[in-house]
Formats: sequence, structure tokens, C-alpha cells
Amino acid sequence: MTDTMRAVEITEPGGPDVLRLCSRPVPKPAADQVVIKLAYAGVNRPDALQRAGMYAPPPTASDLPGLEGAGEVVAIGAAVTTVKVGDQVCALLPGGGYAEYVATPAAHCLPVPKGMDLKQAACLPETFFTVWSNVFQRGALKAGERFLIHGGSSGIGTTAIQLAKAFGARVFVTVGAADKARACVDLGAERAIIYREEDFVEVMRAEGGADLILDMVGGLYIPRNFRALADDGRLVQIAFLQGAKVEVNFSDLMRRRLTMTGSTLRPQSDLAKAHIADALLADVWPLLESGLVAPVMDSEFPLEEAAAAHARMEASGHIGKIVLKVA
Repeated sequence: MTDTMRAVEITEPGGPDVLRLCSRPVPKPAADQVVIKLAYAGVNRPDALQRAGMYAPPPTASDLPGLEGAGEVVAIGAAVTTVKVGDQVCALLPGGGYAEYVATPAAHCLPVPKGMDLKQAACLPETFFTVWSNVFQRGALKAGERFLIHGGSSGIGTTAIQLAKAFGARVFVTVGAADKARACVDLGAERAIIYREEDFVEVMRAEGGADLILDMVGGLYIPRNFRALADDGRLVQIAFLQGAKVEVNFSDLMRRRLTMTGSTLRPQSDLAKAHIADALLADVWPLLESGLVAPVMDSEFPLEEAAAAHARMEASGHIGKIVLKVA
């Protein structure tokens, strides 16, 4: 390794143009960490929130954006026994993914699934950790249940469709356009609701109501989600693209025994994330290696064009995952 590396930093809170290429010291691993020479890094909504000054990294994390990536392990900490130098891995990162090298806990690394390249593997950690922990662990989705996903064509959405279908759920999604609707149906959604043309509340009530809803929209969707749920249904909130504050009448929640929960991934403890990684390796990695589930790829940008990647994501025209080519 060299002493310095190329990286993309946030020069000040703002739009995509505040992302600039810079030179930073190569990180060194703590006792429980590895250093990965990244080939690709995933681009995610939390990166844009951090860039805008709305999602500060934890105090011990890198100030560089980037929460997932894939590459080769080039250094390990003194206490690491599960990963060795030379291993190809994908990893959930505490930050720092928009760079040539990144340090992360060894317990947050997963092997690149057989038959998958590093570009695809870089798109797995943030999305699959989020979906598994919220849909299956927190939301307790079961075979045969009606599952509504808002933002079905996003990286989170395309992952949730495939995993829910693989585990026997009936999948419904909301999307903004016909091409996105077709993509979601091709992935296994039973029905894609174009929200500009149909009311998802009416559609889901006609089906008997959703047993589980995964929502990243928030705002006025929250009371509508309550109406779209079946009795004893669950709402899992993972983001608030339309705002975190809204007036809600909670009497419906009590009368119909609804459950509302949610989580964010980044602030959780290293141990909690390690447990999610263990579950993914046991229950999801076989699906990836069999080809039953795969990341949906949208576009690739070189590291120095991270601003263009953010602009693509925030324009909401993408279907699936956006990646930065680092190597």
C-alpha cells in the first residue's frame, strides 16, 4: 500500500457539486478491522443525506461518504481471524467507501458470492443488511403474506422484491413510471402500482390490506399506510424522503392492532451488524450463489464523477443500484 490514496470528500453541505476528489492518508486497521483495497463502491441515499448535511457520520467513522464496497483485503488487525490478506470480500462500511482504501470491522465482511463479480458484490451490503434486518427480522415477513414496498425500483426495493418472493410472500410495489413497473413485475412483484395513476390504499384494501409495508417515503404516506394495512398489519419505516413530521390519528393503530416500527442501520452497534451479517451468510448468500436473487444494476461512474452519480440517484430515474468504479 502507498501512504496516500484518492478519495472523494464533502467540501461543505450542499448539492452533488460539493463532492470533490482529494488525497487522504490510507487508513490503518484497528485490532478488529481489515483494510480493503476497493474495486467498486455502492452509492446510496444516506450518502446524499450526509452530503446535504442531514446525516452526520458516527464520531469514530470516516467523514468520507460511502457505506458499502467490494475489493481485496490488504491488511488485517491483530485480533482478526475470520478474514485473511488476499481475500475478496464485500463489506458494510462505517463510512469512507468513496476512496481507494477503507477500514471496516472484519465481522462486517462477507465473501463475494460464487459466480458474482466485484461490481455486483459492491451493491450487496448496505441494501441487503437493510432489507434483511427490517423486512425479515423487524417486520417478520412470512410466506403467503401481502407485502407492499414503496419505491419498488430503488436498490432497496429491487432487493426486497426478490427476497420476499424467494421466501414465499405476495409482493406489491409503488413506482412512478411504467418502465419501473415493468422492471418490478419482471423481478417477481405481483402488482406494480403507479402512484401517479392509482391510489395504493384502494388497491391494497381491495386485496384485503397489506400485512407488511416497507416505507422510505414518510410524510403524508404515513397515515395512508395505516389505511392500507390489514388488521394486525405492520409498518416498517426506513427513511423519510417526504419528511419525518406529519399529523397522524393513532386511534386506527389501536383499534386495528397495527404495529409501527423502523430503524436506521448506520448507528447500530458493530455487534448488531455482525449478527445481521451472520444471518445473511446463512440465509441469503445461498440464494445469491444459486442465481435466484441478484442485485439489479443501473449505472457505473468513475470515482472522480461521484457528483454525477449523486445527480443520477437524486433525479430518481434509476432502476436498481448505482456504483462508483474505484480501482
